[in-house]
Amino acid sequence: MKIQTGLYALMAGVTIGLAVWGAQGIEGWCPTSRYMPMLLTTPKTISESDVKIDVDANNTKIDASVDTNVFPVAVAQNIQNLFPDPQSPIQTSPNAPIQNTQDSQTPPNSPDLLSLHSLSAVLLDGDSGRVLYGRDMDTPRPMASTTKIMTCILALEQGNLSDVCTISANASSQPKVHLGVRAGQKFLLEDLLYSLMLESHNDSAVAVAEQIAGSVEEFAKKMNRKALSIGCENTYFVTPNGLDATNRDESGEVRMHSTTATDLARILRYCIMESPKREEFLKITRSASRTFTDQSGGSSYYCANHNAFLQMMEGVLTGKTGFTGGAGYCYVSALESEGRTFVVALLGCGWPPHRTWKWEDARMLFSYGKQNFSYQDCYQPFEVCRIPVRGSEKGKTVAVDVDTAKEDQTLYFLLQDGERMIREVTIPEFLDAPVKIGDTVGEVRYVLDGKVIRTEAVCTQEEASKWNLLRCIQSTIDQYMRMYLKK
Repeated sequence: MKIQTGLYALMAGVTIGLAVWGAQGIEGWCPTSRYMPMLLTTPKTISESDVKIDVDANNTKIDASVDTNVFPVAVAQNIQNLFPDPQSPIQTSPNAPIQNTQDSQTPPNSPDLLSLHSLSAVLLDGDSGRVLYGRDMDTPRPMASTTKIMTCILALEQGNLSDVCTISANASSQPKVHLGVRAGQKFLLEDLLYSLMLESHNDSAVAVAEQIAGSVEEFAKKMNRKALSIGCENTYFVTPNGLDATNRDESGEVRMHSTTATDLARILRYCIMESPKREEFLKITRSASRTFTDQSGGSSYYCANHNAFLQMMEGVLTGKTGFTGGAGYCYVSALESEGRTFVVALLGCGWPPHRTWKWEDARMLFSYGKQNFSYQDCYQPFEVCRIPVRGSEKGKTVAVDVDTAKEDQTLYFLLQDGERMIREVTIPEFLDAPVKIGDTVGEVRYVLDGKVIRTEAVCTQEEASKWNLLRCIQSTIDQYMRMYLKK
């Protein structure tokens, strides 16, 4: 019994080392020695809090529990594959990335066979906000430094570039990647935003947050309110820099700093398409570099843009990279081509050393959008028709038409070949008198994928009086007078 158990422990120790090495773990570090085999009296738990292997008294079942904050997911999967009877799946920690599943969410017109590395990915139409392709796009995941696009746009909208920010002890203590500021130093908000977006400095993010809201906690509340106003219902911000974190929300629920691929793409779309500060946002995020000093002039700093994808593909507008142990590599970007704007968001796009996978996925999704989607005019002119009126003179009808200005009688929408927008017309069989010119009596709806894209009101172009005794007498007199005048 002890020999068998010892063999399992030996296998586990060797496999942990090979798994870390095979999954490209931390360079120059192999924890195999920490888990060298030992003879156990059953049942027994091997190792410390990050890896536990349980063998039952009959040696018929082994459970593996792996803390994926310590080991990448690929390591966890290799450890699980060791056991001949893996009845218990590997349990991941709350901050661990969620594995992709076969039932990825994709729009009906999307192929789900794109060979992407990302656990979650989305391609968005920047003009309409419509999802053109999605893989597990609504699963919340940590998003690392892509968080900083929200930090930047909030600072631009609620602050002034000429504001002077004083560095706090909290800001100066932030981990790398950081600018290396010292408590008490003063900087222009504009310079800190370049540091934030070009080099992804964590200390600059905290300094910006404290300048705008007074504290990181209050700034996170502003971030969450802004996300909801944009339509991001599955996003929760805890930090302004994207470091993995959890806290309790206003209801007391413990929540993780996270977003979805769809929500992340929506945030960038807002930054470049809808925000009143979109031009300032694009100027900062597209800059190749920035040199500045603190307000005393005693310290000089240089920041270079780490978004290499700006030079990798024609038409790239902006983007932000990110990485933490819990999030993996993340990326959000926008591209313009032939009047079309596409937004891509990637979460969990590999772990070290696969830092280039995000570029591959972004290129694949942008290429898919460029090759398969084009603007089509979906507008169909409304044919003026006449509707009978009840309660008016016999045979009375009134004309109805859409209340749309001539310049609005187009509807260009990004569609894939073979897609078509449905036009639904709703008008009544008859109207009840009295009817006035301009009464809304129906509508025309343009629908795509079950969502209403546009609505037009159908209005009356003529009036019809209600028929009563007075109106009857008046009509009789009018007819008599016409007959008399003809004579």
